[in-house]
Amino acid sequence: MSDLVLVDRNGPVTTVVINRPEARNAVNGPTAAALYSAFEQFDRDDAAAVAVLCGNGGTFAPGPI
Repeated sequence: MSDLVLVDRNGPVTTVVINRPEARNAVNGPTAAALYSAFEQFDRDDAAAVAVLCGNGGTFAPGPI
């Protein structure tokens, strides 16, 4: 997984963080691919119950660029 998306697992809770604060966490092609991969892994994990999606640096995401 790239540094564009960070994943932290804590028991049944998976936190997925868009890590592009310099771009206000805009989702471009590589970021979308990293998010897809993160949620594929979450979906395959039988112990994972909940995923929280957030952005690094105070902005969630302005949308695609």
